[in-house]
Amino acid sequence: MLTTVIGAYPKPKYLKLPDWFNADGGTDTQYPTKDYHDAIKKMGIEAENIFQKATEEVIKDQIECGIDIITDGEVRRENYIHYHCRHLDGIDFNKLTKKVARTGNYECWLPTITGTVKANEAFLVREWQLAQKMSSKPVKITIPGPMTITDTISNEFYNSPKKMGEDLAEAIKVEINRLAEAGCKYIQVDEPLFARKPKEAIEYGIKNLEKCFEGIMNKKIDKITHICCGYPDKLDAVNYPKAPLNSYHEIAEILDNSIVDSISIEDAHRYNNLNLLNKYKNKKIIFGVLKIASSKIDSEIDIYDRVKEALNHIDKERLILAPDCGLGHLPRELSKKKLKIMSEVANKF
Repeated sequence: MLTTVIGAYPKPKYLKLPDWFNADGGTDTQYPTKDYHDAIKKMGIEAENIFQKATEEVIKDQIECGIDIITDGEVRRENYIHYHCRHLDGIDFNKLTKKVARTGNYECWLPTITGTVKANEAFLVREWQLAQKMSSKPVKITIPGPMTITDTISNEFYNSPKKMGEDLAEAIKVEINRLAEAGCKYIQVDEPLFARKPKEAIEYGIKNLEKCFEGIMNKKIDKITHICCGYPDKLDAVNYPKAPLNSYHEIAEILDNSIVDSISIEDAHRYNNLNLLNKYKNKKIIFGVLKIASSKIDSEIDIYDRVKEALNHIDKERLILAPDCGLGHLPRELSKKKLKIMSEVANKF
């Protein structure tokens, strides 16, 4: 059985970069543009060498843990959403606007859309090419989805989230096509807001997700979407805000009829009713089996039993094992222990 990771991985300690996993106030804290750029300036002429060293370490860890489809750990990013937004026209990182995000769970100062959002120069292609040269396994690139970006950014230009999402989808589509043309086989668009706002996902969010993948030149790519239910603000948080699990059931049918190939869902932190898997007739399911907000080592027996139960609802060829979400909250050694356990379970099927 194949294994993958979702995106983020613990950054090496020598990589002094603002990160929403180590910021006070949780994952939706204010990120003034100067903090990120000041961190890059402090690295000086060694910045690129530092990023490449960190990427190589992250890739090596994943390969040693037996992961089949890896990522670059998002080591260049302060967070996966705003990093992408820095490379789009129409978004001002010097103009911060206060906003309530994640269906009221966070209040934060966010960069502001001040004009039409458009793609700028290519940036992910080079990052993927550098990472893939370091890896014997395929490297997956992760991208924030239109609906999730609209919730994690302020806006003083668009009159509707739907139109904003359409333009964001067009901009994302440009970068995805660049990646596909360069040879990237695994491209993942993250849409956790689908779990927060299933009604809007059905009305226009999934349509905009599909738009992101329109016109792909390389038809062999795996079009992936990741839908988690929310990050905690710290490791071992207990009752942190999560989207309702029933959201997965509400959007399953329309996602199963969409153009995406693989759908990533969490299951470790809170078990789903596995009848959910019966609703996916055509898609591969990336199944969360590792808790990303817990310092406790996951039980190999529990994971094995859960996967075995899942196989009563989906065939083995369509099930891929993964953590619930990114591993950024976890220490490096703990991440490796968890990933090794997951790989050992996968090898038993």
